[in-house]
Amino acid sequence: MIAVKRRVPRPSELAPLLRFRKPTFNRTERRLQAAFTIEDLRRIAKRRTPRAAFDYTDGAAEDELSLARARQAFRDIEFHPTILRNVATIDTSRTVLGDAVAQPFGIAPTGFTRLMHTEGEIAGARVAAQAGIPFALSTLGTASIEDVKAANPYGRNWFQLYMWKDRDRSMALVERAAAAGYDTLLVTVDVPVAGARLRDSRNGMSIPPTLTLRTVLDALPRARWWFDLLSTEPLAFASLDRWPGTVAEYLDTMFDPTVTFEDLVWIKKQWPNRLVVKGIQTIEDARAVVELGVDGIVLSNHGGRQLDRAPVPFHLLPDVARELGTETEVLLDTGIMSGADVVAAIALGARFTLVGRAYLYGLMAGGEAGVARAVEILSSQVSRTMRLLGVTSLDELGPHHVTQLHRFARGGTGRHR
Repeated sequence: MIAVKRRVPRPSELAPLLRFRKPTFNRTERRLQAAFTIEDLRRIAKRRTPRAAFDYTDGAAEDELSLARARQAFRDIEFHPTILRNVATIDTSRTVLGDAVAQPFGIAPTGFTRLMHTEGEIAGARVAAQAGIPFALSTLGTASIEDVKAANPYGRNWFQLYMWKDRDRSMALVERAAAAGYDTLLVTVDVPVAGARLRDSRNGMSIPPTLTLRTVLDALPRARWWFDLLSTEPLAFASLDRWPGTVAEYLDTMFDPTVTFEDLVWIKKQWPNRLVVKGIQTIEDARAVVELGVDGIVLSNHGGRQLDRAPVPFHLLPDVARELGTETEVLLDTGIMSGADVVAAIALGARFTLVGRAYLYGLMAGGEAGVARAVEILSSQVSRTMRLLGVTSLDELGPHHVTQLHRFARGGTGRHR
C-alpha cells in the first residue's frame, strides 16, 4: 500500500476555493432563492399559509384521485431526445387564440385568490404582464375586472365565466370584461354543482375566514398572514360582498345545473371576442362544442376538484388533438407541476397550457415575488427541456418526442405512443 504524502496547503492555494455568497437580508427573497421547483414552493407555502387557505388551494374532490392521477400521468412519460442539434438559441413563443404569447403556459383562473395572499390576482396579473403570458380572472376572483386590467393594461387578460342561476348577473360580468378589453372568455362547463371538496368541509372553510379556536391556534405560527389579511382592504369578490356560510354552500347556491349546449350558443352571441370552452373531458363533447364554432377548448377536469376519478386530461389529449386540432385550438390544464409537463403537453398536441396551483404555491410562498419565481422556474424548465430534446421552437415538438406510460389505460396497463 502506497503511503500518501501530506503537506500544509499554501494560503495562495486556498484563496480560489473560498467563495462566499453575498448575504441576502430580505427573508422573502432568501426563501424564494432556495426554491428550485414548484414542489419547493409548495412546501414553503404550506409553512406560511393557514391550513384552511392552503387546503383550499392544494386539495381536490373526495379521495383526490383525479388530481393524483393527473400528476402521475405527467410523471409517467418517457422523452425521446434527438441529438447533435444546434440549440444555442430557442424560441418559446407562439400564437395562441390570435395573439402572441412568450411562453406555452398562462395563469389559470382561480377563485378566492386573496385568501392565499393579500396581493392576490393583482400579483398574478403584474407577473403575467412582465412575462408576456395571459392572465385569466375567475368569476370568483377577489380583484375586480377593472383592477386586473389596470395591473396588466397592455397584456392579455382572459375572463372565466361560471353561468349562475341569475343569468343577468352573469352576463353583467361578461359585459364588464368586454368593456375592459379582455380578449378571451373561458366558459367553464364542468360545474353543474360543486364537487365534494372534503378538506374544505372539514376545515369549515368560509368566506371571509372566521376565527375559531382551531383557526387561532393554526394562526399562531402564521401571524404575518393574519396581519396582512386584517390590515389590508377587506376581501371583495366579483360575485358577492360577503357570504355567511362555507365555500361549498356558496358554490351550490351559485352554479346552475340547467346549463346546456343552447346556453353556450347564447353566450357566444353575447361575447364579441374569442370564446373557449373549459372543462371538456370526452372526445364526443369536444367535437360537439367545436361544431358550435368556438375558438378553442380546454381539456380539464377542474384540477380534480369536481368529479373524482374523472378522465385524466393529459391522457385524452393525443386523441382530441389528432381528431380536432386542425379545427380548433386545444388547451390543457390539470396536474402541471413543471416546465417538462408543459413541453410534454405541447408535444402531444396542446396549443397552450394553463397552470393554477403552480402559480398559487408561488403566491402563498412570497406574494408577487413568489409568482415571479414560479413563472421563472417553469420558463427555465421549458427552455431546458426543449434544448435537451433537441428542438429550437415549439412547432418542432411532436408525438415522436413523448411516450405516455399508462397506469390506468383502458383495457390494461402498458406503453402508449
